[in-house]
Amino acid sequence: MRRIILSVLLSQLAIVIQAQTPRAPMMPSVDPAFFNGLHYRLVGPSRGGRVTTVTGVPSQPNTFYMGVASGGLFKTTDGGSSWVAITDGKVPLGSTGCVAVSDSDPNVIYLGTGSDDVRSNVSTGRGMYKSTDGGLTWKFIGLYNAGQIGGVRIHPTNPNVVWVSAQGDAFKSNSERGVFKTTDGGATWKKVLFISDQVGAMDVELQPGNPNVVYAWMSRLERKPWTIISGSREGGFYKSTDGGEHFTKITNGLPTELIGKANLAVTNAKPDRIYALIEAKPGGGLYRSDDAGQTWHAMNSQPAQIAAAMIQRPFYYVTLGADPTNADVVYTGAEGFWNRPMAAKPSRLFACRTATIMTFGSVPETVTS
Repeated sequence: MRRIILSVLLSQLAIVIQAQTPRAPMMPSVDPAFFNGLHYRLVGPSRGGRVTTVTGVPSQPNTFYMGVASGGLFKTTDGGSSWVAITDGKVPLGSTGCVAVSDSDPNVIYLGTGSDDVRSNVSTGRGMYKSTDGGLTWKFIGLYNAGQIGGVRIHPTNPNVVWVSAQGDAFKSNSERGVFKTTDGGATWKKVLFISDQVGAMDVELQPGNPNVVYAWMSRLERKPWTIISGSREGGFYKSTDGGEHFTKITNGLPTELIGKANLAVTNAKPDRIYALIEAKPGGGLYRSDDAGQTWHAMNSQPAQIAAAMIQRPFYYVTLGADPTNADVVYTGAEGFWNRPMAAKPSRLFACRTATIMTFGSVPETVTS
C-alpha cells in the first residue's frame, strides 16, 4: 500500500514540476534571411543529354524520378544522394518525354517516350510504358507511333484513368497525335482531341481538385533536314469539362494568328488560375487566366531581356510551372544566352538550362523578377 501511495505522489509531483517549468516560446515565423546562404547544388546523376522530365511522389518526400533526352529514366529514394537507372534493358529506347506517378498508388508509373524538346537532333519516341511496382518492371501499353509525348496526367484517385499529349511524328505527318485518354490503365486508348495529321498536342493539364476539367494546347511542330517548322494557323488552347471526352477551343485574349508551341501550368493555390507560355507571332509571351481558361490577358510587362529569354528557341524550351502554395509565383525556363541562376520547380523545371522566377502581385500587369 505504501508503494502505491508513494507512486501516486511522485506522479503528481512530476505533473506539478512539468507545469511550472518554463518553456521556450513558439517561433511565430522564420526570417527569410536565414536562407540567404542556401544555394542549389548538383545532386546527379551523370547522364547523357539534357533532363526532360522530373517528378516527385508527395507521399514519399525523398523519392523522385528523372528522365533525360537520350538516357532513360532514373530514380532516387534518398532525396538525390544516389540514383538508379530503372529503364535500362527494360524500355528499348532512351528518349523520355514525360513521367507521372499516381497520387493514389505511387507504385503505378506512366512513362511517355520521346523528348518533346524538338531541336536539330531528335530521337523519336515509341509510345507509352507502365510500371505497377515502382519502376522495377515495365510494360509497353500502346501509342507506338505517337512520336514525342510531352505530357502525361493521371486521375488523382483512379490510376487507370490517364491523359496523354502527343506531338506526333517529328519528321512527317501522321494521324497518331493529339490528346489521348485511357480508362483501363492503358489497355486501350481513345483519341479525344485531334485537329489534323500535322497538328499535335504540346501539353495537357488537369484542373486541381476537378479532373473533369482538362486543358490542352495544340500546335504544329515538324523537323526537316534543313529547318524546323514550329507554328501554324491551326491549334491553340482547348478546354474540356467532361473529363476530356469533348473539347472546346477558346481564343478570348490569346494570340490567334501564327500559333506555335506552348506550355501550361496550373496551381493548387488557385484552381481556376492557368498560366500559358506561348510561342506566337504576333503576341508571344506569358499569359494568365483566372477563370479556368475562359478569358486570358498578357503578362508581358517584364524587362525586355527577361521577355526575350522566356521565348528563346520556343520549339525547344517553353517550360512553365506555378508554385503549388502561392499562385503568384511562377517558374519558367528557356535556353537563353545570358546567365541567370537555376531555380527549382516541383515537376519539370529541371528540363531547362536557365530559369527565371516571376512574382505576380495583386495587379495582373505588375511583374518583378
